Amino acid sequence: MNAIKRNVPNLITLGNLTCGLLSIVLSFEGKLEVAAAFIFSGAILDFFDGFASRLLKVSSQIGKQLDSMADLITFGLAPGFIIYKLILLQPCFIIGWSYDDYVLLSYTSFLIPIFSAIRLAKFNIDSKQTSSFVGLPTPASAIFIASLPILSYFYGTEFKLELLLGVTIILSLLLVAELPLFSLKISKGENLKSQLNLIRIIFLISCVILLFVLEFAAIPFIVILYIFLSIINNLIK
Repeated sequence: MNAIKRNVPNLITLGNLTCGLLSIVLSFEGKLEVAAAFIFSGAILDFFDGFASRLLKVSSQIGKQLDSMADLITFGLAPGFIIYKLILLQPCFIIGWSYDDYVLLSYTSFLIPIFSAIRLAKFNIDSKQTSSFVGLPTPASAIFIASLPILSYFYGTEFKLELLLGVTIILSLLLVAELPLFSLKISKGENLKSQLNLIRIIFLISCVILLFVLEFAAIPFIVILYIFLSIINNLIK
């Protein structure tokens, strides 16, 4: 019984990893909106593996390493392939470029898994990131990217090549930026009336409003709002 209890968070983590693998397969099949849905599912499971670990009061080094490996697949490699396929779907308009040159441009998408790996490695060795983050968390980056094919599927939104390249480069840099970002997790003994909790409340209320008004279109704006409020929180400390 203790062995089962101890491995419940790890099983949830493996569910997250499975979502990432399915997302990659579906990206290759051109089903980008379904691939995106599996990234969202992985993000939910990523939340619950930590929640289960705290609830059951079980943790292990293997669980920590397994979590990072699953995150690299689901929030690094899988969104990288979505960007890769989205870029290839754009018409080749650059004068003088052959199709092969254009395919090389799509390899820019691999910056996402590369910088996600750096981000996760830094997180694993940084004891300061237990109650906050330094650099954009990989799930936030992945959710932003996963929202693009969802928007295209439900609203017919088209994304130009320049936008896709810009999103790829900016998110990659944010993953490794020395930018403090707040966590939604309240630390033990934290003052509930603190400035940080006010920022959290503003963020959560804004998320509800955005989702109610914009539905799926709210997702990228929520990620942007998270970064913006974190910067505000840093400036007024």
